[in-house]
Amino acid sequence: MRTLIVYSTKYGTTEKCARILSEKLGGNTTLHNLKVSGTPDTNEFDTIIIGGSIYVGQMIKEVTDFCSNNTETLKNKKLGLFICCMRDKELAEQQLSTLYPKELLDKAMVKDYFGGEFIFSKMSFVDKLIAKVVAKAKEDVSTISEEKISSFANKIKAFA
Repeated sequence: MRTLIVYSTKYGTTEKCARILSEKLGGNTTLHNLKVSGTPDTNEFDTIIIGGSIYVGQMIKEVTDFCSNNTETLKNKKLGLFICCMRDKELAEQQLSTLYPKELLDKAMVKDYFGGEFIFSKMSFVDKLIAKVVAKAKEDVSTISEEKISSFANKIKAFA
């Protein structure tokens, strides 16, 4: 099974989660940062996993564009979807189920949220302000769940 993990990240949390997922999947897995490397050639992969970060309730633009521009190709692949966000449970599931195109959500074998991070030293002034006011965060915090990432990887491997 050749697997491509496509993602975009603003401050590195989604990249961190994509790397952990890649390690847990093992085998022939390729990481591709849309922001750094543009659109990948998806033809050589059996499975494609797409990960995106959520900011102010919106999916990062590179992931939205990738999904929109490649929907037909992605519908013919084994597909996994994840998001990184600071919401949990119902709110994270709501974001997951509304920020990816319905066609891809319906096709995905696995979809989940992995948590998120506020790392103030990496954040812009505006993002720090939003984190402090809206989320009431006063210091660095991480809600990344390796358990959720492991479960996601195991489900992907089961479909191989």
